[in-house]
Amino acid sequence: MSLVKLLEKYRSRIIDEWFQIIIATYPPEAKKLFSNLKDSFNNPVGSTAIKSMTEVFDLLLKDGDSPDTLKKSLDPLVRIRAVQEFTPSQALHFIVELKRVVRDSLERELKEAGGSLQEEVGAFESQIDTLLLIGFDIYMGCREQIYSYKANHVKERTLNLLKKANVLCEVPDVGTEIIPHNVYKNGGFDNTKTSNKGD
Repeated sequence: MSLVKLLEKYRSRIIDEWFQIIIATYPPEAKKLFSNLKDSFNNPVGSTAIKSMTEVFDLLLKDGDSPDTLKKSLDPLVRIRAVQEFTPSQALHFIVELKRVVRDSLERELKEAGGSLQEEVGAFESQIDTLLLIGFDIYMGCREQIYSYKANHVKERTLNLLKKANVLCEVPDVGTEIIPHNVYKNGGFDNTKTSNKGD
């Protein structure tokens, strides 16, 4: 039997075990909530995870499909992991674990089969490696957005505080440029330089 046929045979078992790896990364109180997949409204993390993992696994059965399609299916789950308190390796380790889940599920078949099945599994694991790289790109993109948002938020708050303290003011002709309030009131940097020379 070909690898694809075997993976289709054990599809539900593989996806369930793969999903349990995700669940195991959360605290005990969250595990129970995330495991309840019947209520997608109260359990958006669990329902998003199982939907994303199912789509990704089915795409891998189609020989990896295209990277863009895999990215689209993996994105919702990685996006959730990127905003939670995980290191990059913790956030994406579930992708690597799919290799072990597949090998555990096919343990008997792999022992009984010849080298051809082993070669197919090796090729499938290469697809998982590609999936990991796609996941890393998604993760880093999300983290960059978060850092950019935080930096802009801090910058905006700081400028607002300085303006309220009458330390900085906005230049009407430029809009977003900010210069010291006393310099703007005195006519700009050139005038201050000139007046300093006169002193």
